[in-house]
Amino acid sequence: MPPKSSAQTPVRSPSQRMEALRKANEIRSQRAQLKKELKSGELDIIAVLENPPEFLKTAKVIDLLLVVPKFGRVKATRVLTRCRISQAKTVGGLSDRQRAELVETLNKRVTGQG
Repeated sequence: MPPKSSAQTPVRSPSQRMEALRKANEIRSQRAQLKKELKSGELDIIAVLENPPEFLKTAKVIDLLLVVPKFGRVKATRVLTRCRISQAKTVGGLSDRQRAELVETLNKRVTGQG
């Protein structure tokens, strides 16, 4: 008997696979648009984090911070460390405390207090 793998992909029909692919492509497009708007300043990172759209819930917080103007990897990592948030944390996985602390820290940076 072959060893059982817990990470085995479930069997899907071709139509299920196509639907999953369509959905994934739609989410990627929505995220790309949101990132473009964050980068241009049309959208505010604080507003996005306070009330994230459904398609953003599985995105990593650090990936969003990296598209914000004047935020590089060092500054983004520093903010996450200060807020005690792992770089692997997703937007949907933030606890209420982490979300509030991140928003507060970003607010201070925007207003020049941090």
